[in-house]
This record gives sequence, C-alpha cells and structure tokens, in this order.
Amino acid sequence: MAFNFGAPSGTSGTAAATAAPAGGFGGFGTTSTAAGSAFSFSAPANTGTTGLFGGTQNKGFGFGTGFGTATGSSTGLGTGLGTGLGFGGFNTQQQQQQQQTTLGGLFSQPTQAPTQSNQLIHTASALSAPTLLGDERDAILAKWNQLQAFWGTGKGYFNNNIAPVEFTQENPFCRFKAVGYSCMPNNKDEDGLVVLVFNKKETDIRSQQQQLVESLHKVLGGNQTLAVNVEGIKTLPDDQTEVVIYVVERSPNGTSRRVPATTLYAHFEQANIKTQLQQLGVTLSMTRTELSPAQIKQHLQNPPAGVDPIIWEQAKVDNPDSEKLIPVPMVGFKELLRRLKVQDQMTKQHQTRLDIISEDISELQKNQTTTMAKIAQYKRKLMDLSHRTLQVLIKQEIQRKSGYAIQADEEQLRVQLDTIQSELNAPTQFKGRLNELMSQIRMQNHFGAVRSEERYYIDADLLREIKQHLKQQQEGLSHLISIIKDDLEDIKLVEHGLNETIPIRGGVFS
Repeated sequence: MAFNFGAPSGTSGTAAATAAPAGGFGGFGTTSTAAGSAFSFSAPANTGTTGLFGGTQNKGFGFGTGFGTATGSSTGLGTGLGTGLGFGGFNTQQQQQQQQTTLGGLFSQPTQAPTQSNQLIHTASALSAPTLLGDERDAILAKWNQLQAFWGTGKGYFNNNIAPVEFTQENPFCRFKAVGYSCMPNNKDEDGLVVLVFNKKETDIRSQQQQLVESLHKVLGGNQTLAVNVEGIKTLPDDQTEVVIYVVERSPNGTSRRVPATTLYAHFEQANIKTQLQQLGVTLSMTRTELSPAQIKQHLQNPPAGVDPIIWEQAKVDNPDSEKLIPVPMVGFKELLRRLKVQDQMTKQHQTRLDIISEDISELQKNQTTTMAKIAQYKRKLMDLSHRTLQVLIKQEIQRKSGYAIQADEEQLRVQLDTIQSELNAPTQFKGRLNELMSQIRMQNHFGAVRSEERYYIDADLLREIKQHLKQQQEGLSHLISIIKDDLEDIKLVEHGLNETIPIRGGVFS
C-alpha cells in the first residue's frame, strides 16, 4: 500500500498502487521517472473516479520508495534520503550557481525568482489551503509543503489542474538564509587582474609557478607580444589556491600596456579556453575590478531573490563600513560553511603574520639592547681618549712654554683653577658631600645582606674622580706622616744631645 499523491501520467491510480514497491524514503529531488515511484507529487493525466490513492477502496497511508518527483529535475536535497535516510547536499546545483554568482560575478544581482501575483497566490495556496485531495489529508499536505518551503527544495502540489510550485532556496519562506558582508575590490579594469582558483595546494602552485606561467601563455595562443605575470598567490580552504594574474601586451613600437580584466576574463570564458584551463586545474575564474557607483546603487536598492526587504534594509543599516563592505546573501549551509572556512583561513594567515611580526620585534629588541651597550662602551672610550688627548696637549703646552714668563691669561687661569681647587677641598662643599656619600656606601655594604634586593651603581667618571680624590688625600696624609716622622727624629736628636751635654757641664763645675 503506497503513499503516492497521484500516479504518474498515463498510469491509473490502481496500477500505481500495485506497482509501487514498499520500501524506505527515496531521495529528495532525484530524477526518477519510473512509473509507480511512491509518494510522488505528480498530478495524474486522467482524473477518473479511482482517485489519487490507487483506487476508491484504498483508505490507508503506505510509505512508498521515495519522496522524489516523478518528472522533477534535480532541485531537491541532492540524493539524500534515498537509501538509509542520508542527507545529501542542500540544493547542490542552485548553491553552486549562487556561489559562482557571488564570487565570479562580483556581487552581481542573483537571478530573480518569478514575482508575478499568480506565483505568490499559488505558493500561498500550497502552504495554507491545498485542494488536491479534498479531505483531511490536505492539511497534512499543507504541512509537508511548508516543510519543503522552509527547507528550500521540492515541489508543492495544491491543485489537480495547476502545475506544482517549485520550492528553491530563493523562495521567501526558506529559513536557511542570512545576509553577510564582503569586501569590495578597489582595482581598476585597466589593472587587468584576473583571479584563477586552482584545485591544488599552494606549495604545488609555488613549486610549479614557472610551468604554470608557460601553460597560461600557451592558453593565450603563445603570442610573443603577451607576457603572463603572477600578482599574488593565496591559500583557500579545501586545498585550493587563488592565483591573481595579469597579462602585459607589448606593441612593436616598444610601449606596453596591461590587457583589461574584462577582456582577459571574456577570453578565459570561451568554451575551448575554459576546457584548457580546467585541464590545468582551474575551477573558477573571475575578474577583480571595483564596482561602479551605479552597480552598487542597483545592488543595494534591489534585495536578492528570497530575501525579505526589511532584513535587507536592516543589513544596509548594520553595515560596519559602507565604503569598503557590501551586503551579500548567504543561502544554504554550503555558503555558510564556505565563509566559515575562509574566515578560519584568514585567521590562520593573520596569526602567522602576527607571529612573524612578534619574532621581528624580539629581534629588534635584542639589537637595540646590544646597540645601547655598544653606545655606552663607545662613550666611555671617547671619554678616556679625550682625557688622554688633553694630557698630551698639556704636556706639549708645558714644553712649548718652558723658559717663558707666566703671562697674564695664564695667571688668570691659574687663579681660577686655585679657586676651583679650594672649593673642592672645602669641608662644607663637595668634600663634605663626598665624605657623606662614602659613609652611605659603607652603610649599604654593611646592610647589603639584609637588603640585597637594592642595588646602586656609580658612574665610571664619578668613581674615577672619587678614586683620584682619595688618592690625593692618601698622598697628603703620607706626606704629613713623613713630616711628623722627620720632626720626631729631630726631637730625638735634640733630646739625645741635651742628655749628653748636661753631665759634661756638671763635671766642669764640680
């Protein structure tokens, strides 16, 4: 007992009921033309008294072999639900056309579905009040048509005398659609950029880039005045690669120009040329040219087929950058998956670029640290050389001025130096500060074990001046000690002499 809404043309309902084998669900939208495919929504050619269920006595519901159409084309869910209820592609043919329209047509307006009033009336009738069977089964058929419309595939039968309504993903009731944004190209037609999508990996394309250029040159006829150039290579999802090329044409007088992108694209779209490109692995070709203001205006004013005008207007309002981005429809899961893969691919490329930039920054920081250390070293070396040069000049000047009387300017300079020396040696001036610093240094050394986390560094020039000052102090103390020792020796001699002379004088006077 089959569940067939009407037998195929030329077959009575009874024959259809007996010829329909019992089985599982067939494929949505499979091109089945065999008689007796159960649950097919083909309207019968004859409207006899036998009805649409294989006879007036047939009151039951039997699931036949498939939900496919008896005369339909491939507009359903690929070949899904055919054997074992496996889901196939969502409207594969229409999705490919939509993808090519979005990618290759540079956001060109998709093909509009019929918008006649009778088409809308037929769609409303199929979804709300079909009159195919005349009983309570029409309500079930209405729900089935609603499911097909929401899914975006199949045919909606609603009347015996009227052709069924084709449900595509562009119909207004399809739920699997949204609006996204794509970046508008900013290249001129004179730039001649054409994108070729190869079904190969990027590594293979780069390793065979020269052979690819030669093959494309042969596709263009092998003309010596034409030269194929590769503008860029980018990785795409599913092991595909995008190659951007342009062709330079050289004239006999020595000038050259780029072939316009539209001209090159039209040449690639020729049947024989397209076949040669497919042999090279090209799956898609498109121009990369900017949209004219008229094209942008037309695209924004006319909502795509099946997209609610209110949603389209809201998408235009929500556009984050109307100067660079343009709203485009996303119909079906394939388009959503494609955009997700492209986004993941771009995220990986951005992360790779960020890693490269991070490595460059780390290398630059290391170079900066090394350079700063070298600069400090060269400054110290320059200071030492300056002091040595000054000492040499002083000795040379002393030798040159030897034997001459001190001049007035030299006397003035000597007075200034004495004044500076007295200021340095004054207890309340720099000398006192220096002693205070030395005491603080000793205290820091004493408490260094307790506060080991604090570190103080003294400039090399200041340290050298401190050492020189301490050396002078030490020399002064040594000189003072030697004077005191000499004086002590003299005092001892005087005392010894006094001790010797006193007894002699006592003996004389005794």
